[in-house]
Amino acid sequence: MGQENSLTAGNVTGALVRFSVPLFLSNLLQSVYGIVDMAVVGHFVGSAGLAATGSAAMLGLLILSVSTGIATGGAVLIARYEGAGDAERRDAAAGALFSLSFLAAALVTALGLAAYPAVFRWMEVPPQAMPYAVGYMKVTLWGAVFVFGYNAVCAALRGLGDSRRPLFYVGVASALNVVLDVALVGAMGLGTSGAAAATVAAQGISFLLAAGRLLGGKTPVRLTAQSFRLRKDCVGLLAVGIPTAAQQAVLNLSYLFVTGMLNSYGVTVAAAAGIGLKVNTFAAMPCWAVGQAITVMTGQNLGAGDLERARRTARSGAAVSAAASILTMLLVQALAGQIVGLFDPNPETIREGVRYLRICCSLNCVVYAVMYSIDSFATGAGDAVFSMANSFLHSVGMRLALSILLETGMGLGFVGIYWGECLSPVPSFLAGLWYYNSGRWKRKAPGGAN
Repeated sequence: MGQENSLTAGNVTGALVRFSVPLFLSNLLQSVYGIVDMAVVGHFVGSAGLAATGSAAMLGLLILSVSTGIATGGAVLIARYEGAGDAERRDAAAGALFSLSFLAAALVTALGLAAYPAVFRWMEVPPQAMPYAVGYMKVTLWGAVFVFGYNAVCAALRGLGDSRRPLFYVGVASALNVVLDVALVGAMGLGTSGAAAATVAAQGISFLLAAGRLLGGKTPVRLTAQSFRLRKDCVGLLAVGIPTAAQQAVLNLSYLFVTGMLNSYGVTVAAAAGIGLKVNTFAAMPCWAVGQAITVMTGQNLGAGDLERARRTARSGAAVSAAASILTMLLVQALAGQIVGLFDPNPETIREGVRYLRICCSLNCVVYAVMYSIDSFATGAGDAVFSMANSFLHSVGMRLALSILLETGMGLGFVGIYWGECLSPVPSFLAGLWYYNSGRWKRKAPGGAN
């Protein structure tokens, strides 16, 4: 294991921060080029194109959930064997990751092509937007193999302890996506199909670059034809991958339902809440990056049999994540009006957006940061079922159920939905503290990946 990528030695907090920063920048770049995608479609295609891409994005998130789940399972397994110094099983885990990713891509493509027309009808996509949505979705589904492949390669690199190289590939994808957006949507007039093709092409080229590094002898992984056989390592990968995919899917669906509840209160509330959710997404990015780092670092240290360092990884990660959340929360609270005004200068939208942020981007962000850190720790320990259950409690048991209770049961209307979002992480935060202190995660220490 290259010392520069080792997460099993040195200062725990320093290693976490160094590993997290490139992950944060990667997440930021992906969000920025997603915004550019929408801006280009809005400029050249119009509101029908925006409505179409927004509807198709909901299906895209479910596809991404499957890809992310498998990738996370692979990253945990590779990190575990990397920490244990077991090169043979590490390489077998990498092979299993690629095999399962490509099989899942084929399955998702086939199911998606068969199901998306009915899903769009169920979503009541406006008639004028339907041709744009269909064009976008067809290209996205045929390019799903690149999404799965790209996520698999970057997950393998993260499992080895390398978060800087994936940042480079995200940067390449971002730049290519912007250039191709302007060329295909603007100059060539291909509409939403062109926007989807730009994203697929950018991810495909980045995937090939990343795969070339991983398979070209430039990393410790050595793959042969035998590495891609589906064997025992697939079970360990799926034990993490399936719960993680379910967790991501349910999380996205809970946001979808809450957004629908808020949309019923009219344009001002819908616009303000949409802006607030986007701001909250950016505010949570440092927390998500630290969580990814905790997952990989925990996997490597449990693989090395160092339970105390794994424990300190969770503590340090939660502290770093909470500190970052406090800083972003203070920034958002101080500049709430100006931030909302960047998206919509309408005074009513600004007033409502500020109210949303005052409630939903407050101390709950710190609670969420600790909760997410412990869930990431559980995933890194190979206990993705706990992480999934805790996320279900947060997403369904609290975000949805509490929002409905406060909105209708207590008559608070849309403000009740805001408070439901604010309070939703508290029970999962308490469950996470119990999990960490119970020591249940120690059952996964060395040999737990077997």
